[in-house]
Amino acid sequence: MMRLGVIADDFTGATDIASFLVQNGLSTIQFNGIPDNSDALEAQAIVISLKSRSCPVEQAVEQSLAALSWLQQQGCERFYFKYCSTFDSTEQGNIGPVTDALLAALNETQTVICPALPVNGRTVYQGHLFVGEQLLSDSGMRHHPVTPMTDSNLLRLMTRQARGKAGLIAAPLLDQGAEAVRSQLNNMREQNINYVVLDTLNEQHLLTQGEALRDMRLVTGGSGLAIGLARQWAAADADHSSAEEAGRPQGQRAVVISGSCSQMTNRQVNAYRQQAPAQEVLVRRCLEETQSYAQQLCDWVDANSDQALAPMLFATADAQQLQAIQQQYGAQRSSEAVESLFAAVTKELKTRGWQRFIVAGGETSGVVAQSLGVTAFHIGPTISPGVPWVRDIHQPLSLALKSGNFGDEDFFRRAQTEFSHD
Repeated sequence: MMRLGVIADDFTGATDIASFLVQNGLSTIQFNGIPDNSDALEAQAIVISLKSRSCPVEQAVEQSLAALSWLQQQGCERFYFKYCSTFDSTEQGNIGPVTDALLAALNETQTVICPALPVNGRTVYQGHLFVGEQLLSDSGMRHHPVTPMTDSNLLRLMTRQARGKAGLIAAPLLDQGAEAVRSQLNNMREQNINYVVLDTLNEQHLLTQGEALRDMRLVTGGSGLAIGLARQWAAADADHSSAEEAGRPQGQRAVVISGSCSQMTNRQVNAYRQQAPAQEVLVRRCLEETQSYAQQLCDWVDANSDQALAPMLFATADAQQLQAIQQQYGAQRSSEAVESLFAAVTKELKTRGWQRFIVAGGETSGVVAQSLGVTAFHIGPTISPGVPWVRDIHQPLSLALKSGNFGDEDFFRRAQTEFSHD
């Protein structure tokens, strides 16, 4: 019986929450986009990944409502709008408008706002979102090229983006337990407060939230809240290891592809370059000679496939390099050129027999999955919190899809060496 339907605003965010659901006892299948059939609906949770984080507001709302409708048609009664743990959005949206649209479609008036993921350093205190010890607005997200986050106050962010009223349940009340949280939610509903920001400092807060919110029809947040909710719904004797086994990586030939320019991915790329063959992707050549350049890069990957660690193609740049590239070629034009190049490369590598793809960056991951024809997959073992191996349901393909700031510096190597494959 399906208990939960998740609508995720990007591809790696979807695999992020799917991994936490599986780890905490819910069998989970992820779909890349809204399915046109009902494959594999025996799972307790279904995650639909959209590409709605930074598209126009109207498009994000339309896609999200279509996903909700499909999940309702499958008999789903509980819903989770998943966005990034750094609340990636602009003053116009898309988190606020999508939340409003989902509430209206479900005829509900209240939900929670919970981007926190303490295990990855994302916490909320007095309604302010922190990245490690820094306020969100003081972190590297302040300079994000698409969704620069210059305010850390989630109540202000929601009030600017959405139509309703925001309120806060602070940490001391969460420490009192689930019943206290439920009572306060009811009080706030009577005060016509639509978006309740939840302070979250530790995993116990997530477990308390899961117990308090198990019957709420719509919740919104990062992947952390899924920990508490999944534990509420999972059977006491759920076999977590067998659920993960279905997604264990397979295939002998691996490649690393990095399109993210986040601070952590920059560190991961720099560390991996010291251990494995690495080739930088040049924006100028992406723009001028996509197909021939893609073939050359595939030939380079072929020539370096006999090394102990997989070859890496990277378009990762630090903030100063990225600014220079965007000034020279334009932000959208350069980004689309690199995405097109990676799409051509992955499609060609698949025809040459590559079966394992380790990918950094939400946009890049979506492009790679689409070019490989990946539409649905099993969630496998976790490499780092929020980043599992996944295994295509229909093809002999395995992918590790990493949001920009997730994982440790040694992520690319560990993804290959710590997990056995067929």
